Amino acid sequence: MRYHNVAEGVFIDRLNRFIAHVSIGGRIETVHVKNTGRCRELLVPGCRVWLEKADSPARKTGYDLIAVEKEREGSQPIMINMDSQIPNAAAAEWLPESGIFSADMTIRREVTYGDSRFDLCIDCGDRRSFMEVKGVTLERQGIAYFPDAPTERGIKHLNGLISAAAEGYGAYLLFVVQMNGISAVRPNDTTHPEFGETLRRAAASGVKCLACQCDVTADSIKINGMIAVETEWEQ
Repeated sequence: MRYHNVAEGVFIDRLNRFIAHVSIGGRIETVHVKNTGRCRELLVPGCRVWLEKADSPARKTGYDLIAVEKEREGSQPIMINMDSQIPNAAAAEWLPESGIFSADMTIRREVTYGDSRFDLCIDCGDRRSFMEVKGVTLERQGIAYFPDAPTERGIKHLNGLISAAAEGYGAYLLFVVQMNGISAVRPNDTTHPEFGETLRRAAASGVKCLACQCDVTADSIKINGMIAVETEWEQ
């Protein structure tokens, strides 16, 4: 996936979930944040960010904030894509070459099953699978964690996948880690223990929990391979 008309800036502050101030070329701009999560560990005053210039001159904000450079103690900085709309598209682009499904697969977006609307529906012959995609931007010491804030919607999706698996459908949860150099994804039990409990129940109920990481540049993001999902680890 590629962005166009990308500019580098310096993050100043965040007014609310949707709006931030960024200095671009010494000029302070009000920009749209393409991630409504907390992102407190990412959007730190003074950090480097990247923005895509909006196509429409009628928009109230001229730029979308799409990526950030995170400083890490004892390690090299890491570039993180924080566009919450991109993981679904990146997953749909990557799945045909991933080997997870057969070559005759067809993919549809935003398909309803029961009381859930799943990100992807994959048909392989007479086998139908549902997949929910979760973008991940929270990193600690080379491990990614989800979620970064409590997510009742995420729990609803997991329960929907459990129901789909019980009905004989393929059921998949895919964590798309929007950065590189990550060894595993874990549930963020500290922030939302109920999500972790539901994730473990889903895995035990036949939901296949997968994760992948991405090559991220200022103007692109591309899934580069799978990593582990760890629901249990030594703490």
